[in-house]
Amino acid sequence: LKVINAGASTPAINLPVELDNLGSVRNLAANFLGRYDRLDVLINNAGVFPPKQRFTVDGFEMQMGVNHLSHFLLTNLLLDCLKASAPARVVTVSSKLHKAGEIDFDVFKGYEKYNSQSAYSGSKLANVLFGIELARQLEGTGVTSNVLHPGAVSTDIIRDLPWLLRKIIGMIFVSPEKGALSNIMLASDPVLAETNGKYYDQCELTDYSPQADDGSLCKKLWDVSAELTGLGG
Repeated sequence: LKVINAGASTPAINLPVELDNLGSVRNLAANFLGRYDRLDVLINNAGVFPPKQRFTVDGFEMQMGVNHLSHFLLTNLLLDCLKASAPARVVTVSSKLHKAGEIDFDVFKGYEKYNSQSAYSGSKLANVLFGIELARQLEGTGVTSNVLHPGAVSTDIIRDLPWLLRKIIGMIFVSPEKGALSNIMLASDPVLAETNGKYYDQCELTDYSPQADDGSLCKKLWDVSAELTGLGG
């Protein structure tokens, strides 16, 4: 925040949240809406990649809970504010690994046999399905929804990996600054003001998994997510 504030005309505000706790997500939304009546851009960026199966405070498998459900809930809680602020944008960070993912509605509460890579790919596919379904629902509102893969970025998501592997990743992955370029582009490029329902890989428009073209699958994920997060059917 010190770095941001040093070059910004308006100070950055820190609103803490624990994304493994849906109650905390609700508190964040309430805190924001209690302070502000405008939201121009929402970037759903946080993610986890635990090597062993873990669970959220609400009992969900950690990757699906944090990487998808928390973002789903936060976006929906802030949706009216986004619409009132139109033109506005929602940007959801996924991964190209989503193309190897599958949506299994039985694993929200945990896997019988946990594989961290499969769980991550599944949660990243959920990001894409959510972002594309959101785009469909936002048509005509002045709010857009797009999804991106930032590249292989060296961030805290690797903090639970063995030390040597973290060291290697740190040498070959791109910096967080470079990884943020796609976020910045989709959040602020005037050329993309009306772009909706698209997927970008490191700033390049590309195809997402064909599963995201399955409207019934996207809608089912939306409905299940709404039920699990307490938003209704």
